[in-house]
Amino acid sequence: MKPDIYEHFHQDEREFVDRAWEWVVNAGQYHEVKLTDFLDPRQRFILETLVNRHPDVHAAFEGGYADAERVRAIIAPDYRDLEGEDFKIKVLSITSGDQKLLELEHGDYMGSILGLGIKRSKLGDIHVIESGCHAVVSEEIGAFLNLNLSQVHRVHVMTELLPMDKLQAAETKLDTMDITVASLRLDGIASDAHRISRTKIVVPIKAGRCRVNWKVEEDPSTNLKEGDVVSIQGMGRFAVLEIGGLTKKGRYRVKVGKYV
Repeated sequence: MKPDIYEHFHQDEREFVDRAWEWVVNAGQYHEVKLTDFLDPRQRFILETLVNRHPDVHAAFEGGYADAERVRAIIAPDYRDLEGEDFKIKVLSITSGDQKLLELEHGDYMGSILGLGIKRSKLGDIHVIESGCHAVVSEEIGAFLNLNLSQVHRVHVMTELLPMDKLQAAETKLDTMDITVASLRLDGIASDAHRISRTKIVVPIKAGRCRVNWKVEEDPSTNLKEGDVVSIQGMGRFAVLEIGGLTKKGRYRVKVGKYV
């Protein structure tokens, strides 16, 4: 790895940068084709950045639907046509006759799947829908999940593997709130969004458990802007939807939306 590439990425991202650069080099020099696990938006950005540095390599991305957040990538020599490539993605349909199914949330489904020993990188987006859940999964774990996932948060469920064209994508739901803050600092906005003290919100941020736009952010004084997505491990995530004018007391009017 050329050391100058590291300058553009956080230290915690170096392991992924190394792996991604190896995929790119192998495609360009050894004509290898690589199908990755699911990437989050930050990992996709890193991979696209590295692919663009190599003149003989290109990549394609697929998460099952147009607005997918998590996607698999195929990295290949530039002479290979990637249109129509099989990204080996399936839909795991989860349903139940138990009315308690309607109370289940995104985290319940993900927790139950990960509880079977599945790595997060094998899962794409998880859609909570009226009939239950449609989880985008890599083909290689589909049969295992179909056989072994029988319960979600104490609710007995039934599963079925479906092709991608049967996916029912859920609309993103945000619980919006209007707050006023003295500054646009991360810790100030996050403490109001999660309704806890600034002293408490600083702890996970400094511990590296906070991401802004999927990039680790350890500086509580970092200023946020419209469109930023902030996630804090164990607390969920929120988006900065709008930054308005100042109040008479000189505080910023900010609208945030918590993902539900």
